[in-house]
Amino acid sequence: MKHSDEHYMDLALEQAGQAALADEVPVGAVVVCDGEVVSAAYNRRESDHDPAGHAELLAIREASARLGRWRLSDCTVYVTLEPCPMCAGLMHQARIARCVFGAPDPKSGALGTLYALHEDERLNHRFEVTSGVREQESAALLRAFFGRRRGKGHRPLG
Repeated sequence: MKHSDEHYMDLALEQAGQAALADEVPVGAVVVCDGEVVSAAYNRRESDHDPAGHAELLAIREASARLGRWRLSDCTVYVTLEPCPMCAGLMHQARIARCVFGAPDPKSGALGTLYALHEDERLNHRFEVTSGVREQESAALLRAFFGRRRGKGHRPLG
């Protein structure tokens, strides 16, 4: 059954909430193929001691494993925060059809804010991007998380 971008972003926001509960930066992602959620993940950098433990990277890996292929040209990645260069590069490598994200990332956004890897004509694959879906909710989760971190005297994550 095909749902709206908002529906799938709500699922990504649920993943982001799980990240916050795990004391991870609250970013969540889901991969959807043919209207079905194939995978879901949240940031796990702190938990796994892995600098590559980004939600979208984990969700794309899981989707590839479940589908038994690395080309995800019929898939959409939904993520609550604009992907960084690493994750945007992985989306390029996986040949995704589309990425939908919530909040822009002024510090490392690679799908329109700082870079536009998805439409770089020098690359052999381009993909569609839709931004701002559930942007307020995505940004509010991040603000609340970092507000709590600062309030506890923790150094910023990231």
